[in-house]
Amino acid sequence: MIKIAPSILSADFTRLGEEINSVRSADRLHFDVMDGMFVNNISIGLPVLESVREANAAFRHADMTLEAHLMIASPARYTARFAEAGADIVIFHVEAETAENTLRALEELRGLDKKTGLSIKPDTPAEALSPYIGVIDIALVMTVEPGFGGQSFIAAMLPKISALRGVIDGQGLLCEIGVDGGINPETAKLCVGAGADVLVAGSCVFGSPDRAARIKELRAARA
Repeated sequence: MIKIAPSILSADFTRLGEEINSVRSADRLHFDVMDGMFVNNISIGLPVLESVREANAAFRHADMTLEAHLMIASPARYTARFAEAGADIVIFHVEAETAENTLRALEELRGLDKKTGLSIKPDTPAEALSPYIGVIDIALVMTVEPGFGGQSFIAAMLPKISALRGVIDGQGLLCEIGVDGGINPETAKLCVGAGADVLVAGSCVFGSPDRAARIKELRAARA
C-alpha cells in the first residue's frame, strides 16, 4: 500500500494542533527542516518536533510516524538530536555530508532504534545512493528543488525513481522509495507507476477542503 506523508511546511502554524489532527489518517507526518545554508529557506527545528511528539497536550493525537527531513548543512551533527527529539525516521541529504560522516550517522541512528533515509536533489544521480542503498530504510527523491513548498513537479525525475526501483528489487532489499515535491493526484500516479512507495505532499493535502479524502485519493494512486 502506498504511504502518505503530509508535510507540515504547508500547514497553518497558528493552528498546528488542529492541522495535524486533520491529517491523522495519513501514515506519516513529514517535517521539513531547513537551515538557510544547504537550502535558501529557514523553517522549523527541534522545538516543533519535540512539541508534536511530547510537550504540548494539544498535539498528543499525533501518534503517526514522525519523519524528519533534514535539509541542512553537515546534518550528521544533528541526526541523533532529531531522533532523540521524537523522530521515528531521520532523512538527510547525501550532498550535505562526507561519506564517512554519512555512514557514522546512519549507524548511530540504527543504534537509537530509528529508521534512516537519504535524499537526493534533482541534479544528483541515483547512483549517489549506491553505497548506502543496502543500509537505509528509505531513499527520498526530490522532485522539486529543495527549499520551498508549492513548486511544480519535475517529470524528469521519474527515470531516477525507476532506476532506484530496479536496484532495490534486483537486490531484494526492503528500502522504500519516497518522492517529495509537487505531488498531487496526477503526479502521484506517475510516481507510483515509476516505483515510489511513499508520497510526501504538502500543499496538495493542506490546501484541500477535505484532507482525509485527499489522503485517500493519493493512497489509491495507480499509473
